[in-house]
Amino acid sequence: MPDPSTQTDQPTSAVDGNRGCSTHSHPLLGVLLAVLFAWVLMGLFQAYKPMPEGLSVSAPLREAQGLELLDDRTFVVNGDERVSDQQVFNEILRLIAQARQLIVVDMFLYNEFAGESSYQPLTAQLSGALMTARQQHPDMSIVLITDPFNTLYGGLNAAHLDKLRAAGVDVVMSNLTDLPASNPLWSGLWHLCCRHVGNSTEGGWLPNPVGAGKVTLRSYLALLNFRANHRKTLIVDEGDTWTGLVTSANPHDASSRHSNNALVFRGDAALDLLATEVPVMMLSGHRPAIEMPPPPPARENPEGPLVQVMTEGKIRDALLALIDSATAGDRLDMEVFYLAHRPTIDALVRASERGVKVRATLDPNKDAFGREKGGIPNRQTGWDLHKAGIHVRWCATRGEQCHRKWIQLERTDGSAEMIIGSANFTRRNLDNLNLETSARVVASAQAPVMQRARSLFERNWSNPDGQLYSQAYEDYADHSRWRYGLYRFMEFTGLSTF
Repeated sequence: MPDPSTQTDQPTSAVDGNRGCSTHSHPLLGVLLAVLFAWVLMGLFQAYKPMPEGLSVSAPLREAQGLELLDDRTFVVNGDERVSDQQVFNEILRLIAQARQLIVVDMFLYNEFAGESSYQPLTAQLSGALMTARQQHPDMSIVLITDPFNTLYGGLNAAHLDKLRAAGVDVVMSNLTDLPASNPLWSGLWHLCCRHVGNSTEGGWLPNPVGAGKVTLRSYLALLNFRANHRKTLIVDEGDTWTGLVTSANPHDASSRHSNNALVFRGDAALDLLATEVPVMMLSGHRPAIEMPPPPPARENPEGPLVQVMTEGKIRDALLALIDSATAGDRLDMEVFYLAHRPTIDALVRASERGVKVRATLDPNKDAFGREKGGIPNRQTGWDLHKAGIHVRWCATRGEQCHRKWIQLERTDGSAEMIIGSANFTRRNLDNLNLETSARVVASAQAPVMQRARSLFERNWSNPDGQLYSQAYEDYADHSRWRYGLYRFMEFTGLSTF
């Protein structure tokens, strides 16, 4: 009988041996699972948290005063020669120059990035106009609101913004961290690991993705959130009234040849527009130096034409309501830089099936400040519309972008509506993710502003007098199912810049 005292300790089975090895891996696995769980929870929280108070608003319909529709256009003559005629910033600069009480301007892209061959030095012109206004009227309140992209999220010095601050202009850098996440797969992790690290203009070692110089890794990590204050607005006093302007145009040198438009309106609606900017200031830690004049109560049964200021998700609600209200024989025309929002596309298809005459002019999504793009998402959504029997044409771009975002409905009863402003027709721009501002106009189809809108759309659609504004659907048609699936994935997840 063996002596137990002489036996050595050996694993009694392979199972026991594996158990011994796995005890060392369990702690690491537990940590990884905890991190993954926290990432998922933070991503869900960031995706579904509500917009901050005061955002996503719809003002009352107001009696429109002094309505003007401005047009920036770049078109082609003599085969490939570009001609530009720009109105929007000429009017913005004029309005700033005549102001005496208040200037509030909110602009998304406000920089000289990639602007070596720009048509017009918009950044310097706007900065100069604001500094001149400050010098001439020292007691006037002047507020500039802009997006942190213009400093690569703290990774680059913005000399023009420093000069404005030194001149006494209140520069408000929009705080975007409280907005819902448009790219929750990344933002969940970013809020856990990187949000509080900050940034620096020193020590950058990565190439600036949009211009010269180097930036830090932290700039890229912040950029991947794809959050934006995408608004483009102006509010000033003008004589004895208030004037508001909403536009698709940016004071960005490399954007100065883009085709854009703007709506100018005066009176109570301009104060509604001003009221939408105060929450952005407050959210960004800026308390206005003067008390902003509040909008008056809405009048009962206002007489047309009417204008209504809308921001964020309320633009989506108005857009879908406009499309869904169209009936057989009505005419629905749109021109937009990005079309990707599935509810909007579905609504357009349903309208066409009801007998609405739908036409869409889309940017071919091939040009991005000297870089060539692959056509996503417009060529894929253009295919959706084309298959539904909707007439689609492409803007005839030659390096610039067809950057307008507007839609007009003319009904058989003689009434008309238009939505115009900063919001592209995408999930990011319409579903309470970006900061956006657009305006809705309700009027007779014979009202001057509606007649001008009709004339501009027809010009861009029909290419009169040898001027090339748009091209046939076949010129940029893309029926690749792989790229279509990629577009749907990018739109659904937020892993995209549109």
